[in-house]
Amino acid sequence: MEDGRGHIVNLGSWAGREAYAGGGMYVGSKTAVRALTYVLRKELVGRIRVTTVDPGMVGDTEFSDVRFDGDQDKKAAVYRGVEYLTPEEIADCILWSLTRPAHMVIDEIVVKPLKQASQDAIVRD
Repeated sequence: MEDGRGHIVNLGSWAGREAYAGGGMYVGSKTAVRALTYVLRKELVGRIRVTTVDPGMVGDTEFSDVRFDGDQDKKAAVYRGVEYLTPEEIADCILWSLTRPAHMVIDEIVVKPLKQASQDAIVRD
């Protein structure tokens, strides 16, 4: 970054925007990511682009394996009946933000499945 150019992309979460019961550590860490992103954006303005991508429900990741100690039934129950986001779709959002013209910065991308309005407002088939 010696040339004064660059792009920082932080991977946040919808959980950094809306707290939910049982998510204390995760919600807290993703809220911190959001705050750090805002600070970096101000400190690096005009030199380094700073973006946060905050997805909602993303299925088929290690996150749920760890969250539920490998219990595949519990993991499946969270995503049952919802066409959730995929890791590839989130990667596409990141790539899109990185490929904008040099004079442009995408501050925030918040992306959720169509059936998710919030942590507790989810429509299931």
